Amino acid sequence: MAETIQIALVGNPNAGKSSLFNALTGLRQKVGNFPGVTVDKKAGTTRLTDTLTARVLDLPGAYSLYPKSDDERVATKVLLHPTGKDVPDVIVVIVDASNLKRNLLFASQIMDLGKPVVLALTMMDLATSKGITIDLAEMERQMGVPVVGVNPRKGKGIHALRKVIAQVAETQRSTPPRAFIDHTEIAGEWLPEVRRIAEAPSDYAALQMACSLPDVPYLQAAQKIQLLALLDGFGFSKARVQAAEVIARYARIDKIMTAAVVTDTPAQKSLRAERIDKILLHPLWGNLILLLVLFLLFQSIFWLAEYPMNWVESIFSGLSGLLSRTLPENAFTDLLINGVLAGISGVAIFIPQIAILFGFITLLEDTGYMARISFLTDRLMRSVGMSGRSVMPLISGMACAVPAVMAARTIANRKERLITILVTPLMSCSARLPVYTILIGLVIPDKSFGPFNLQGLVLMGLYLLGFVGALVVSWVLSLFVKSDGRSYFLLELPYYRMPRWKNVGTTMIQKATVFVRDAGKVILVISIALWALASYGPAPKEISGNRYIAAVPLEASFAGRMGHWIEPAIKPLGYDWKIGVALITSFAAREVFVGTMATLYSVDEKDNARQEATLREKMAAARTPQGRPVYTLATGVSLLLFYVFAMQCMSTMAIVKRETGSWLLPIAQFLYMGALAYASAFLAYVLLR
Repeated sequence: MAETIQIALVGNPNAGKSSLFNALTGLRQKVGNFPGVTVDKKAGTTRLTDTLTARVLDLPGAYSLYPKSDDERVATKVLLHPTGKDVPDVIVVIVDASNLKRNLLFASQIMDLGKPVVLALTMMDLATSKGITIDLAEMERQMGVPVVGVNPRKGKGIHALRKVIAQVAETQRSTPPRAFIDHTEIAGEWLPEVRRIAEAPSDYAALQMACSLPDVPYLQAAQKIQLLALLDGFGFSKARVQAAEVIARYARIDKIMTAAVVTDTPAQKSLRAERIDKILLHPLWGNLILLLVLFLLFQSIFWLAEYPMNWVESIFSGLSGLLSRTLPENAFTDLLINGVLAGISGVAIFIPQIAILFGFITLLEDTGYMARISFLTDRLMRSVGMSGRSVMPLISGMACAVPAVMAARTIANRKERLITILVTPLMSCSARLPVYTILIGLVIPDKSFGPFNLQGLVLMGLYLLGFVGALVVSWVLSLFVKSDGRSYFLLELPYYRMPRWKNVGTTMIQKATVFVRDAGKVILVISIALWALASYGPAPKEISGNRYIAAVPLEASFAGRMGHWIEPAIKPLGYDWKIGVALITSFAAREVFVGTMATLYSVDEKDNARQEATLREKMAAARTPQGRPVYTLATGVSLLLFYVFAMQCMSTMAIVKRETGSWLLPIAQFLYMGALAYASAFLAYVLLR
């Protein structure tokens, strides 16, 4: 029977930790949360030898054992906890070889905890391009722990790393024979006594406990009281000790680098990235290029997706007509065509656009441009109460608000984090894309002005409107939310790289699959339920005025009555009762709007010859009782603006509650976004009708 050990992967952000985790575990991984917190916990398994298996825990990225964000606090607690269930048998420290000095600071802290350590050097190719040559054997001798060069992106060095980890686990030889620096000299004569009281495994672990008091969860109350009294008696200064430690570590690191690292002359280290950054990070040209990138993104969503969308749409409309002609007329056929098939078509038609959106986002991340966007917009973010760190959650919100809100955990400043969480849902997510697409196709002419497509420009305008709305709301919130201190935005810009086209393709497929699986299940269930509500109802009775509805089954159905019940509230926006039903159902998920309209129009026209018409054709042909088109420019723009600002997503509200620990904030968020959506939609309808 194979023995199982526990491995922890730690390292600075952007050092290649996640790539190494994926290379080691493959598909044998799962995602959860650390106990008591909402920070992601990725764990997987890997086989080291025929008789040794490892559980691999991917800890959040950190720069040091002095945490400044929730992610760093989790990593620190796991590494310092002497008896926790996530305590590693071996710690693998991922070190970016192209930024060796800064990465070795964290690595040296990990080594002094007294645990077996292996250093995995990544980015060796980038180090070489910078003119840096590392003698791995000398580095291993100087550090006192095994050093292995790896390239997780290409799978190089993974076998050697597994072999070294197995040897370390069996022999414990990677525990350094002596501390990286003399902690007693830095701290003082009280350190051994702290180690005794706290039962710490090493002097440095004792020093960390002293710096973290009284928030160390694994110490008893009596131990904390003794330690606080001891440290107070010696006049302990956390800031002084930490500063002295960092100076001592860098002094030792400089000696190691002198012995093991050869760096070419500055002229040879000049990188293409520096020349590119002069343009992309320029206050004027950088922002213009960013707008150009966004323009190309949204133009491509319409241009590239047009043909596959038409192909999918024609398949479903043809299939619907075929089934209606060949199957007998009964309730099951009606459910199949107007419930199940209509719901599925409302999902499938937008798969190309979802895939293209995520493909472009992956390209921006892979090339290193996404981090430049954060740097470029930091000044703008600070002027409205956020910071450059808020940009990544906001950009992630273009994909989905749920992980975007969770990404705000890396923001250490409470005020900036809270504001970011409250405004992130204003960013137009991929769930809004189907709504935007169907409505833009209905009310915006498909005209081109040279390279500019009007529909693509409107789509870009909607995304920019959500971003501008987030900035305005953020500025307002910054006037009321108190700050817990000044924050600093430090960002390491990754090197420019050619995108991994395989990774881009895989991400497009994965995200499209997730969209179909997650959104599809919700849409399908709601479509079937809505079919039942739209097909059945009580005996006809008076609905409005003296008019009795008997000839129109849909209006007399449960769904019709629900729509008429909400109609007085939405009529000032230019909406009819069918749109009202879609507004209610799409609170489960924004994209349900399209599936709802597909079901309603299919049920409404199941007795006539328009079964083979596409959803867009059915909506374009829809008329009011007075004979006017339902989807005019005024109604379409009003509905677009409503979906730009409205909080139409239960999942987002749930994740905001989990991240903030209170229902008060998500409820306030729902109310302010709802008020903003209604007001902007009303204003647009009044001005354009």
